[in-house]
Amino acid sequence: MKKTVLMVAVLCMAASMSEAKVTLPQIFGDNMVLQQQTDARIWGKAEPLSKVTIRPSWDKKMAVTVTADADGKWMAAVATPAAGGPYSVEISDGEKLVLENVLVGEVWFCSGQSNMEMPVRGFDCQPVEGSADVIMGADPAVPIRFCTVGKATAVTPQEDCGTKWEENTPDAVRWASATAYFFGQYLNRVLDVPVGLIISDWGGTAIEAWMDRETIAAGFPEFDLSFIDRGEVQGNVSGTPTQLYNAMVAPLLPYTIKGFIWYQGEANIGRAEQYRKLMSAYAGMMRERWENPDMPFFYVQIAPFRYGDGDNGISSALLREAQMLSWGDIPNSGMAVTLDIGDSDCIHPAKKRQVGERLALMALHQTYGRQTINPYSPVYRSWEVNQGRIFVYFNNADGGLAPLGHLLTGFEVAGPDKVFHPATARVSGWDTVEVYCPSEVTEPAAVRYGFHNCTDASLYNLYGIPASSFRTDSW
Repeated sequence: MKKTVLMVAVLCMAASMSEAKVTLPQIFGDNMVLQQQTDARIWGKAEPLSKVTIRPSWDKKMAVTVTADADGKWMAAVATPAAGGPYSVEISDGEKLVLENVLVGEVWFCSGQSNMEMPVRGFDCQPVEGSADVIMGADPAVPIRFCTVGKATAVTPQEDCGTKWEENTPDAVRWASATAYFFGQYLNRVLDVPVGLIISDWGGTAIEAWMDRETIAAGFPEFDLSFIDRGEVQGNVSGTPTQLYNAMVAPLLPYTIKGFIWYQGEANIGRAEQYRKLMSAYAGMMRERWENPDMPFFYVQIAPFRYGDGDNGISSALLREAQMLSWGDIPNSGMAVTLDIGDSDCIHPAKKRQVGERLALMALHQTYGRQTINPYSPVYRSWEVNQGRIFVYFNNADGGLAPLGHLLTGFEVAGPDKVFHPATARVSGWDTVEVYCPSEVTEPAAVRYGFHNCTDASLYNLYGIPASSFRTDSW
């Protein structure tokens, strides 16, 4: 009998010790990247009211100790050095847990729908240009790391998600988001520091699915949120508000990051006016949840594609316009224009390197102070008719619009009858394009450029960044 009691006691003690071991959300693990020169937040669970100590190898004297609350939850802020590594991070409540091969550098959150999700290998039958060279050239010695959040939905915010940090190996790179990877690769090459990419995406999803209940409820009464109170997971993953935020964003909070990039919009075609409001609310929500009101936010303007209203329809152009206007609405933001790399027959353009690098150029200029070149798209400012000649003026024309001397296509002019006719144009000044009035129009009332679902870019800045489509009217 005594032996039995003793055995039970030993087993209970062993179970207690097992439960006491620190546990971490999956966003923390071997190969992870922590944001440099900041107080990086690390959190987890331990025995209630126990003390948890964190000892990073970059500072042998550092020991950050916190006390778990009554539910066993704890959070610590750990001062990180300048970029470098690899390091180890020991976390202990009496029993050690050690994270190995940890780098310190620049960390970015990358999210959106299928064009963000599209991996370096491409989707089946839909390639990414240059993917073979990129995949085979991936080298673990190059300090680019990434983790992709597993697809999941939830009615309420979750505390953990499925993910794992990967090194820069061919097998891992082929499945990483191409846009995110090219963004990180460019930052790594220019800044010469480790780069960490947290990738959370799901194809075909609307922006409201990535937003939390509080934000939707406060500004968008048109969305029915009653399913949340009923605890019902909705079958429509793509368009149901909050479900992806709860399962694929909330568990990552508040992992310390530098900024975030966003590639989404196709699923909101047909709701351009609403989308502009959602974009601002989304950016504001992300900054509030990360407790960083000025966090950099760079996003992609959707590319031309043959949507339901056909080649000459304007549903895509209206959404692009909403995204362009959002640039002015959202402080410390930037928009990567893709008017020149769309594919009318495929919603997933193959030229993902250009997308990632255009995002990186803005981050380098705006966030890291590398201001040698202007990475921003020329954007329509105003227009006038002077002695029968039409002049259109642009912002972001540092170095002059291009190409000088070439005929530009994609312009249209309408009279008071609101019927648009194709027009040619030329760069006629540093920030000016002269549009030649078509013979069918005797009294110009409006000018448009690239304002169709399917269109080609012809106007750029000095560094090959295309101008955004635009219209001077509001018809």
